[in-house]
Amino acid sequence: QVQLVESGGGLVQPGGSLRLSCAASGSFFSSNAMGWYRQAPGKQREVVAVITSGGVTHYADSVKGRFTISRDNAKNTVHLQMNSLKPEDTAVYYCNAYGLGFSWGQGTQVTVSS
Repeated sequence: QVQLVESGGGLVQPGGSLRLSCAASGSFFSSNAMGWYRQAPGKQREVVAVITSGGVTHYADSVKGRFTISRDNAKNTVHLQMNSLKPEDTAVYYCNAYGLGFSWGQGTQVTVSS
């Protein structure tokens, strides 16, 4: 059974940084792309960043240059380093296997506000 557990969210001022982590259970992890997604109030969930099994990364234009996705296949974890945060980054952040559509975890709330 696949489990995805996100952590690391919180309240941060504009311009600040946060590092999100996702712990995944299941044998799929090392051979599959992983993604970070976010859902702001009243909006659809959107993909923020993706990392392939080989470490190639892709970013939404809105976060390019500010966010960095990374993974540790030995620990089945994926991280999202978020710098220069803006109020519009406020959302619940989720991780998931990209393209496999596993059930979503509980997510982690990120609030950017002064």
